Amino acid sequence: MRDHTMVFIGGLHRSGTTLLASIMTGHPEISGFHRTGAPEDEGQHLQTVCPIDEHHGGPGRFARAAEAHMTESSPLALPGPARRLRRQWERYWDLTRPVLLEKSPPNLLRFRFLQEVFPGAKFILVMRHPVPVGLSTRKWAPALTVRDVLEHWLHAYDIASKDATFLREVMTVRYEDLTSRPEETMAEVAAFTGVGPGFDTGRVDPEGNRRYFDQWRGLLSAGGLEGEIAGLEEGFNAYGYSLSAADSGEPRCRPSW
Repeated sequence: MRDHTMVFIGGLHRSGTTLLASIMTGHPEISGFHRTGAPEDEGQHLQTVCPIDEHHGGPGRFARAAEAHMTESSPLALPGPARRLRRQWERYWDLTRPVLLEKSPPNLLRFRFLQEVFPGAKFILVMRHPVPVGLSTRKWAPALTVRDVLEHWLHAYDIASKDATFLREVMTVRYEDLTSRPEETMAEVAAFTGVGPGFDTGRVDPEGNRRYFDQWRGLLSAGGLEGEIAGLEEGFNAYGYSLSAADSGEPRCRPSW
């Protein structure tokens, strides 16, 4: 793999990982997974080395499983499992392209492991406002409460933010930046991955968050939600987000890593 740049995308379900990966794999210098038959063409389903997110509870739950957090100290961070993982993914990449991309939501808790397995790899953490992530996740996991999915967001990104300090090559892409200024955001991605111009951002929906915020304000105005989300605001403020009904959804600051 020394002739290639490896890029891994991770982020919570419904955060925009699929959107970003679809834009990136349309670039002539980048190879990703297409028409594999796996859900969302995610690499986690195209290998047998690491557990998939469903083994840890699936959307809205997986980050709470201690085993979902994989680092350079993982028992799988050995030459044998590493070679097997490479061989399984190589079947789906176009190895004539210089950049090889793999996207799976649970990667946000595996970047340190992947750095050990793929030295020189680059990592993109995708982040989206907790309101649309939480409300859309509950459609897949209706047994979860609003507080459950919001606390899961904080737990997952708290781990990912700490792990980022161990990574040599990492950047954060916010869904809000990707949808409000796609050309500028993808120019930053191009510079980070070392590819030239060529990203097609025509499929980006600038109103992707709007309906979730309309739904959120309706829930807040109906009453009864304040108690459920009490004590969470400060945690989200650290990431530039707010649960306030007056929040526009645009992040107020960027992560420090």
